[in-house]
Amino acid sequence: MTITNENCVVGIEYEVKQAGTTEVVDSNKGAEPLEFIIGKGQIIPGLENALVGMSQGESGDIMVSAADAYGEKNPEAVQTLPVEQFAGIDLVEGMQLFGQGEGGQQVQVTVTSFDDKEVNIDFNHPLAGKDLMFSVTVLSAREATADEVSSGQVGGGHDAAGGSCGTGCGCH
Repeated sequence: MTITNENCVVGIEYEVKQAGTTEVVDSNKGAEPLEFIIGKGQIIPGLENALVGMSQGESGDIMVSAADAYGEKNPEAVQTLPVEQFAGIDLVEGMQLFGQGEGGQQVQVTVTSFDDKEVNIDFNHPLAGKDLMFSVTVLSAREATADEVSSGQVGGGHDAAGGSCGTGCGCH
């Protein structure tokens, strides 16, 4: 099946590098496929758009610009906080920390620098401002079921008929 621009369940194997480098920043090779529904915004837009038109079994290299991946780096997403707010944490430059945002959502920050008084943190995604090169193989492509379309989840969520929750947990 050829991947269409919406309501198509796709499973891919991928490896991603920052464009122009050899260091792999993420990969699921040898693990479970990444499954998602096209048109639901579940993966970065540049990769999703590039997969449209590919077919099951097809492989390719896909360049995704920063703007179509995790966005450009926002200089206003950098803060300086008192070191006391990090009590009990052995700070290391470049470390990722998770906290709670103003709306209660989980946020990830990167420690960019610190001294005995202040800690500089960056709320930008670690790959913001970076062009990415994906090597992908389409492992599966099929039409989404009505339950998948309405729930937005592969597997369609739990239902009275005993459907899977779509998390790979093996529940029925």
